[in-house]
Amino acid sequence: MDLEVAAAGERSCYSCAGNAALAGLPPRERVLIGTGWRAAHAIRAALPGWLVLVSRRHVTSPAELTAAEAAELGVLTWRLSRALVEVTGCVKTYVAAFSEADGFEHLHVHVVPRAADLPAADQGPDVFTFLRRSEAEWVPPAEMDDLAIRLAAALDSER
Repeated sequence: MDLEVAAAGERSCYSCAGNAALAGLPPRERVLIGTGWRAAHAIRAALPGWLVLVSRRHVTSPAELTAAEAAELGVLTWRLSRALVEVTGCVKTYVAAFSEADGFEHLHVHVVPRAADLPAADQGPDVFTFLRRSEAEWVPPAEMDDLAIRLAAALDSER
């Protein structure tokens, strides 16, 4: 890829902007900061605890990851899944990556809590309807921050 094109893409990338401002981000945007990944609560989501693992480097596909980034991704999806079970009481987590939405092509991996009482109509791939709900249904920032703090504490306690 042309370096000028890549640099221009990174400047307009929502995920890269967040990665560049780590210290100033609210708790919901820095549940976990790893070597190659940052975990954040998903924005515009109507499901509390919906996390995304954001590559700290501008890539758009898992094929572009280094071996170390790929290995860290596996461990972090496992750690975040365990923390979500502990904090939210979910019975399992879903893990998916598409990175196709306009402005969100930067590789991010969804780690989604699946509650025991989640209606069948919202299970599996249909869980993504929670990203298409009205703004009135989105998880409020204060709730995302509270969840982020509790998840970070759960992650710290497992070490």
